[in-house]
Amino acid sequence: MKKFILKRLSMMIPILLCVSLLVFAIVELSPADPTYLIANDNLSAEQIEAIRDQYGFNDPFFVRYSKYIFNLIQGDLGISYLTKEPVWNEFSSRFPYTLMLSGVSLLLSTLIAIPLGILAARKQNTWLDSGATTFSLLGISMPSFWLGLLLILLFSFQLGWLPSFGAEKPQSIIMPAVVLSVQYVALMMRTTRSSMLEVLRQDYLRTERAKGASEQSVVWRYALKNALIPMLTVIGSSFGQMLGGAIVTENVFAWPGIGIYILDSAKRSDMAPVVSCVIIITAMVIVIQLIVDILYAYVDPRLRLKLAK
Repeated sequence: MKKFILKRLSMMIPILLCVSLLVFAIVELSPADPTYLIANDNLSAEQIEAIRDQYGFNDPFFVRYSKYIFNLIQGDLGISYLTKEPVWNEFSSRFPYTLMLSGVSLLLSTLIAIPLGILAARKQNTWLDSGATTFSLLGISMPSFWLGLLLILLFSFQLGWLPSFGAEKPQSIIMPAVVLSVQYVALMMRTTRSSMLEVLRQDYLRTERAKGASEQSVVWRYALKNALIPMLTVIGSSFGQMLGGAIVTENVFAWPGIGIYILDSAKRSDMAPVVSCVIIITAMVIVIQLIVDILYAYVDPRLRLKLAK
């Protein structure tokens, strides 16, 4: 198991280097010039050129990329050209909001999707199965911004039950979490249904029923455990996508997380936060996938024996 973990951790280095190089290159292709975020409007062309030399904007691409990676290894994520503050300060203040939103959304998605998927598998080809499948298709195809606006119109403007933006009140997280979780509920439900259908047809479950085991015991004690691996994959990947893909939801509800920080920085051509935040989130996603792989070993004894060799 230790060799497996060390091997997966070592794979993070080339992946992060590739991601950082790709993002850095995309930023360089952007027509935006960060010099004008630093310089005042009344500076001369010579003074602006001096600023470009001071910050290394005139250096070759790979020289600037090497400097960035060297600073990143030392824990320096760069400075926001707009606010003149270290990127880490802004990231550390905003990330708890994104983590809280993603965590609540993941919990909500799991609590709804797994029982619904099990019910659809047990009631295959009935109206319950058809209804759950229809709900999953609607959830996957529904745009997040559209659903968010509908909820704001209903629960904020019409009923006045929930705040429409910000994170000042505890109930502020309800609508963003619902919007963020809808498509993942649909994805998890379909995965749970497919996995359970495959497991419920196995011979050993017929044997358990023949021994007198109740249907509840067969489903929750035997079938669900053996259907967990595909479900763990979806849950882990969904959490990673929530951390990095909540930009639309955070923007609709003005949720003060990382997503809206990246979007605002990109709009204002402040690219240092964009590059650093993308790299950090990529590293987190890799770690989440490693945790999921480790959980596989505890769910499947065959994989645990294989990794122990």
